[in-house]
Formats: sequence, structure tokens, C-alpha cells
Amino acid sequence: MRADVFLVEGGHAATRSQAQRLIAAGVQWRLAPTLPWNAVAKNGDDIPAGAEVQLLDAAEAKYLSRGGLKLEGALAAAGVRVDGLHCLDVGQSTGGFTDCLLQHGAAQVVGVDVGQGQLHERLRADVRVIGVEGLNARHMTPEALRDACEEALCERIEAEPEDNDTQPVAPYAWMRNGGLVDEDYDDSDDAKEQEVEAFKAERAAKAQARATGKVATVRQRMAGREDVAIPAAFELVTGDLSFISLTLVLPALVPLLAPQGALLMLVKPQFELQPGQVGKGGIVRDAALFPLVEQRLRDCCAQLGLQVLGWYDSAIEGGDGNREFFIYARRAA
Repeated sequence: MRADVFLVEGGHAATRSQAQRLIAAGVQWRLAPTLPWNAVAKNGDDIPAGAEVQLLDAAEAKYLSRGGLKLEGALAAAGVRVDGLHCLDVGQSTGGFTDCLLQHGAAQVVGVDVGQGQLHERLRADVRVIGVEGLNARHMTPEALRDACEEALCERIEAEPEDNDTQPVAPYAWMRNGGLVDEDYDDSDDAKEQEVEAFKAERAAKAQARATGKVATVRQRMAGREDVAIPAAFELVTGDLSFISLTLVLPALVPLLAPQGALLMLVKPQFELQPGQVGKGGIVRDAALFPLVEQRLRDCCAQLGLQVLGWYDSAIEGGDGNREFFIYARRAA
């Protein structure tokens, strides 16, 4: 079996991309304790079924994505403890930040992403996580977020489910008993032919509406999520966003912060600069531009009533090789 697939199916990695990073960091296997280790040189190398695997550097597997390692470094640099906090993770994606927050003791994480179907199944099944999909953080309001959270916690059921207990009694129902009737038989409650046809037409129309997604539905909390509370505000907001400047998103996040709530946002300079300032391949190579990005975001925070408490280098580079940062700010009481 391919080495990257083997690591995923064996539970050593959450995704093939994570498995490939583990292989780059060093992976070896052997079929028995008395046999020598075999190094995995590339993702497509074969690992036999039943082989014992050893990760030479398991850091990549600590969280569901590299984002978790970035946030872990930022939490340490800022001295932020998340034990018992209700957190908002903007740009949740696979859930690297969310995974990190939970492993550091967060009580609940509400995640928001404009995409669909990206959150890892392990987090999707965690009752501490509310994964909101298809919501643009730039246009998010407290009311819209609350409604989207409720939608994420619910399943849709038909507003008027079919009532099989009140089906009309067909004409000549007595014939089902072999046609035996006596003088006490009362057919006054038997449905008329037109009533039966009307009932059939109603059922057919509802089946058609159901098939085309036009049947009216209502929300009902999913099993196990009946008692999940949706926070009115958050003590910590984290974010990992691409293809948009944080200056466009921060105004929507401030109303979601609790008094003295904190923001710890990943800064990707390539999305904060003008196209002419970004090099080939989307890489920012001029280090003199980084202070400009920092000042721009500090000014934005000041305009929004946020006090910037720190600016930190990301513990690891971006996947494309870009240098990244974290901004740490707090809302006034």
C-alpha cells in the first residue's frame, strides 16, 4: 500500500497531505522487531500490510492540520490560556485551529467557513464543536451567526408529516373478510370513491414536492445536540483566512467579542498588500513590507476600539513558503 495511504488508514495521519508531511519529516517501517527498519523515501513507497510504523518527527500529526501548530505557537507567545473558554474560529476549514483550541481546554468552539464539507469528521462529531458552513465572515452579524449555528445543530423534518393513522377506509372494506356481512354491518364510515382518489392525489403531490425539495420543513435538534447552548459572545476569536484582508473582516468580528474578549488572528501579508507588492507565485519577498502590514492592521484595530497587545512571527511558515504573523488584540471592558 502507498505509504501516505497507509499512514491515513492506520490512523497515523488525518489526511493524505498530513501523511505526506510526516513522510518528509521521516517515517520508517519494519515487519518484525528482529528485522531492520526501512526508511520511506517518497509518498508512493510501498508499506506492507501489518508493518510496524515509526514516525521520526510526529509534530505534524499533533493536530488535524499545520494550522494547529501555528496557533499553538501564537497562544504560547501571547500567554493566552483557553481553558473553559467559548471560542470562535473563523476560516475553520479542516479544523486545525479548532483542534488546537480543544486540546488546550476550550469548552466550546464555533467554527465558521465560507466553504462546504471541509471540517474533519472527528470534529464534526464532537459535541463541543458547532461547524457553520457557507457563511462569509465579512458579512457576519451576531443574529446571522446565531441562526446559522442553530441550523448546524438541527436536522430538517417535514412540517406536516404524513398521518398514516387517518387514512380513509376504502369502500367495500367488508369484502376483505371474505364478503361475509351481517345485518349489523354499518358502512356509513366508509370513504367515498372521490375521497379515496383525493387522498391518493394528495399523497402523490407530496411525494413530488419531496422529490424536488419543495416540501415545507422545520428544524429539529439532532440527537445528542438538544442541550447545546449557542454563545451570545465569545471570549476568544481566532482566524485563518485567505484571499481577503483582515481589515475587511475585523469590523464583523468585534461585535461578537465579549467585553475584554481577545482576538488572535493569523496574518498573511500577501492578502494585505497591493498586487504590485506581491512577488511571483504570491510570495512576499521584500521584508520591508512587513512593517507596513503590521501598521495597517494596528490602525484598523485602533479604529475598532481594539487594543493591540502583541505582534508575533508564526511558529512555522505558510504552506506556500510565505512568512506569516499573528496579531493579538483585546476589546475594552
